[in-house]
Amino acid sequence: MDEALRRLAAAHGVATEYLDDRRRPVSVDPDVVVRVLGLLGVDSATAADRRRELAAVAERAAAPATVAVRTGEPPRPLPGARQLVAEDGTRRDVRDELPADLAPGWYRASGAGDDVTVIVAPPRAPEAPRAWGWQLQLYALRSDRSWGIGDLGDLREFVSWTAREHGAGAVLLNPLHAPGPTHPVQPSPYTPSSRRFANPLALRIEDVDAYHQADAATRAEVDALRVAPPGARIDHDLVWAAKRSALELLWRATGRPSPEDPPDFAVYNALAERHGARWTDWPPEYRDPSSARAAAGDLAPRVAFHAWVQEQCARQLASVRETAAGMPVGILHDLAVGVDPEGADAWALADVLATNVTVGAPPDDFTPRGQNWGLPPWRPDRLAATGYAAYRDMLRAVLTHADGLRVDHVAGLWRLWWVPPGEEPNRGTYVRYDADAMLAALTLEAHRAGAVIVGEDLGTVEPEVTTALAERGMLGCAVAWFARDDHDDKLLPPAAWPERAAASLSTHDLPTVAGFLRADHVRTRAHLGILTDPDSAHAHAAHERTEWVQHLRESGDLSGRVADSVSPEPSEWDITLAMHRMLASTPCRLRLISPYDVLGEPRQPNLPGTVDEYPNWRLPLPSTLDELRADPRVSEVTAAFRDAAGDREATGDEPEPTDV
Repeated sequence: MDEALRRLAAAHGVATEYLDDRRRPVSVDPDVVVRVLGLLGVDSATAADRRRELAAVAERAAAPATVAVRTGEPPRPLPGARQLVAEDGTRRDVRDELPADLAPGWYRASGAGDDVTVIVAPPRAPEAPRAWGWQLQLYALRSDRSWGIGDLGDLREFVSWTAREHGAGAVLLNPLHAPGPTHPVQPSPYTPSSRRFANPLALRIEDVDAYHQADAATRAEVDALRVAPPGARIDHDLVWAAKRSALELLWRATGRPSPEDPPDFAVYNALAERHGARWTDWPPEYRDPSSARAAAGDLAPRVAFHAWVQEQCARQLASVRETAAGMPVGILHDLAVGVDPEGADAWALADVLATNVTVGAPPDDFTPRGQNWGLPPWRPDRLAATGYAAYRDMLRAVLTHADGLRVDHVAGLWRLWWVPPGEEPNRGTYVRYDADAMLAALTLEAHRAGAVIVGEDLGTVEPEVTTALAERGMLGCAVAWFARDDHDDKLLPPAAWPERAAASLSTHDLPTVAGFLRADHVRTRAHLGILTDPDSAHAHAAHERTEWVQHLRESGDLSGRVADSVSPEPSEWDITLAMHRMLASTPCRLRLISPYDVLGEPRQPNLPGTVDEYPNWRLPLPSTLDELRADPRVSEVTAAFRDAAGDREATGDEPEPTDV
């Protein structure tokens, strides 16, 4: 790769080389670099192009469009700044620097040049107390009261039960972002139409106020639409068809309320119902959100309906949070890394998204071919130019009903793996973001919401990510399958797990405990042709199982068994319970249990690298909510966490929360 291309790529944050998951250097194909630069509006195909673009970089104004500072820092130089305007309109005269006594908030600095957005964040986000709880795929809950999919009514019952009977302190949910309004409904909570609005499939229909206010005939008509609890798979299309019909009945029964200023999401939904799910195929007058609202005037009733549905979602989400009010942490929502390229956010925020590219992950041991998630990334240059307003508004929307937030693929605040159109996932490269600004906005909005932050920092993640999370008072993640010593690759003893982490045995993208112990994850991937060497993968899985059994015996967690050659082979439940005992004894701030693990479900919720080849996001829990409440395995596992908490209190090892 010639030096001019390398310099140009560095100037625009495009990687020409990177370290893989084993910290080995990998060079990026120059053709990929040229294509990614082109996606950022930088022409670098020829030597002349590169010289011209480098000259443009040199001529660019030195002052950034957005700067981020922390409260308490010394004055920050900002040449040309003459006045600061706070969010409430308060003005303050300055001269070429940012004062040290600024309160947390969003400011606009004006002066001789262009205006600059200033993000002033507290040094740290709210501190997470030491607690344990559950990581829950809400859609997978089954009850006689929900309509074919887990809903917010089930969640309230789950939260109340586990907090009251077990002393659980947190429930981490899958993303509750909104899918599109048309069929087929996107089942993946990580490919939403919008991250700013909620999923109406999670509504408990009978908890909508209009249901109780309706006459008996209307309620009977609504009741007749009920969907039976799911069987082998969740049918998202069936659920949405039934709930949409029920909600339309209730909306009409309550007088077809119409908000004065409906959100752009409601406008998108109305247009998608008429013109199809792909907004890039809509008539030209509807592709631009600024003109679509006026052009879609004849769709006002549908716009009003979708706005009303979101109001019902907000009310039920608030009710869930009220139910969790006494928990040490409470309800943690999950922020997906991106959105559907044809969805509401991609339509409304096209000016700050790179809608002609998708993101994913480079090859690693779990996905040797890499991953393409099909999601358009933020454009770092346009985020900065617009003062991170779209990113800020998204954070505020999710945090409105959250006590905490898990940021999926938090390394995306630093860099994302861009895959040019038509390329395989391994034919991509990283594009860098202004992590200081992204973290400052996240810290500030978390501070305002009083929410703890968990960053999912698994996989190919630079060490600076985990370090920065800790400095900001945020938690990283620790997962049993990856908990190994960096020097000898041996399994970490519980005491060596990181304190500043949300810990779990697995995640939605990894094998469940039963799947791991049975090597179900290897058989499934081999059957689907994902593995390049199935025999080696099977041998490795068998070795890991043996390694874990020995590790649990040596730690004393495996039902008191000792490590000798005559000990009987432990049962799957023996190992599962021992792994939870080990997890409970770690020093991690937040320790999370998955119902899939407790119930012995061998299939993981999602299998990366597949779409319809595997029932991703369609697998209900093998037991109903009532059966889960009565299952003795739940009592055994939760007792281990209560006992571990009691032991720490008795020995004085319980860490004190740090004041923010």
